[in-house]
Amino acid sequence: MKSKNMIREPVVSGQFYPGTKEDLLMAIKELDPKEAAKISARGVVLPHAGYMCSGKVAVTTVSKIQPRPSVIILGPNHHGMGQDFALWGRGEWRTPLGKVQIDQDLAQKILKQDSYIQEDYLAHKFEHSIEVELPILQYFFGDFKFVPIACAMASLKEYRQVASQIYEAIKGIKEDVLLVASTDFTHYEPDSSARTKDRQAIESIIELNEEDLLGRVKDKNITMCGFGAVSVLLSCVKKLGARKAQVALYQTSGDTVGDYTSVVGYGGIIIS
Repeated sequence: MKSKNMIREPVVSGQFYPGTKEDLLMAIKELDPKEAAKISARGVVLPHAGYMCSGKVAVTTVSKIQPRPSVIILGPNHHGMGQDFALWGRGEWRTPLGKVQIDQDLAQKILKQDSYIQEDYLAHKFEHSIEVELPILQYFFGDFKFVPIACAMASLKEYRQVASQIYEAIKGIKEDVLLVASTDFTHYEPDSSARTKDRQAIESIIELNEEDLLGRVKDKNITMCGFGAVSVLLSCVKKLGARKAQVALYQTSGDTVGDYTSVVGYGGIIIS
């Protein structure tokens, strides 16, 4: 499905984050740790729950990195609609903070490299995992362009092929592009169990090992919704020369809502 004017209006504004510009700016400002030093990152892993639960992790993480003029955001496809690897290739997305233009030149370069990623708008129609990252990036980056790609569950081989398709498109401009993978970690388990499982997944990410990540997600039954997006990111940033990763902040929903009996894990990870 293609929108006639290629404009995507927000679908979780007022639910996952405040629905007015003033309230949204205030919410992010209150979570901003006002980091002075900025890391030159190639990739970043961010959570995508409601700001009340995961906002501190996401805001803290983005506050630590240098802005980029172009961003590729990879997120899971919670609804299962559309293509397996679906790219919104034209127009703009809107949030209460204004519009974010699609980096059409970069999008077309990605689409021309191979056929694993397809231009598809249906996958993004109701999906929140990419949308919720935009206001935080707008707050810290100001004016930037982006390419959203929704990722379905697939094999390690397919994730690496998708990563290669992205890499071939951006390798000549790698210093100007930031890759973001949107994911939450363990869902709806006791806090101690979630932290134990998430530590396993985060160790694989810190080691930049997508194969190990997928193995642990399966073997440990880690209910990490965006493991595909993270796997693509890890494979791609290594091709771009990434050598290290660090945790900016990890929390569970228990840390903000006070209920530790059934939590969701949130991790912010910076890769450089």
